[in-house]
Amino acid sequence: MLVAIYNRTFEEDNLPKIRHIIQALEQHNLQLVFHKDFYERIEPHVELKEKPRLFQNASDLPPTTDMLFSLGGDGTLLDTVSFVGSSNIPLIGINLGRLGFLAAIPEEDVEAAISSLVRGSYTVEQRTLLHLDASIPIFNGAPYALNEFTLNRKDSSSMIKIHTYLNGEFLNTYWADGLIVATPTGSTGYSLSCGGPVVFPQTSSFVITPVASHNLNTRSIVVPDDTVISFEVEGRADQFLCTLDSRTETINSFVQLAVKKENFTISLVRPDEHNFLKTIRQKLYWGIDSRN
Repeated sequence: MLVAIYNRTFEEDNLPKIRHIIQALEQHNLQLVFHKDFYERIEPHVELKEKPRLFQNASDLPPTTDMLFSLGGDGTLLDTVSFVGSSNIPLIGINLGRLGFLAAIPEEDVEAAISSLVRGSYTVEQRTLLHLDASIPIFNGAPYALNEFTLNRKDSSSMIKIHTYLNGEFLNTYWADGLIVATPTGSTGYSLSCGGPVVFPQTSSFVITPVASHNLNTRSIVVPDDTVISFEVEGRADQFLCTLDSRTETINSFVQLAVKKENFTISLVRPDEHNFLKTIRQKLYWGIDSRN
């Protein structure tokens, strides 16, 4: 089995955890391929059985890769989506961060998780992506996101107006700091922090959530994921921010934007002992009496 390893923000405090993960992978005689930047940072601190193969981007990630390990938090795992694209290489997140809905496997469970993978005792979940169509080339040929698309104000304290349409029919004008379109996977991220609902990953839907809406009766809305959602943006400033997950582009009001379901999915791996309900109970403390 060929396993790729990615980490975005290497911190020396995480070295013991990283060594533990790499040793657990090597103990199962798995072949390793490292992201080049990550390997150069850990090379002075970690001894490997043999010099590994390296990759820098999607074009040089070996097509025979069986799985990609993301070491970090949810943001790190979101980065890996642009590496695998439509290749259908499964992703698994080992949590070195804090909350971790996507990178839900804690480092202390890594040996059991790897053993499950080697035995084939795991589930591959297909997660919906959203695709952004724009009238100008943006996002460097990777116009898709696993969590969310957002429009936000930039360099101004003034709100913006986002005229929003569903399949060409007017939905609403949002007077707000911004607007989020989240996938079911992304419903537990930025959208949730802005008052959006938690949506099960298997649900065929998108969630539209305003950011700091100036209309108090405006709430999140859930729409089918076969809907094309288009936008017209205006405001006092000339420029606005457009994001796909953690990637950001600056646009102006003349750019035409529309979001729809991507024509491929991302494969997320979870050991059989992990599931969505267990994750939200652990991360959101549901069912726990926190009263003193």
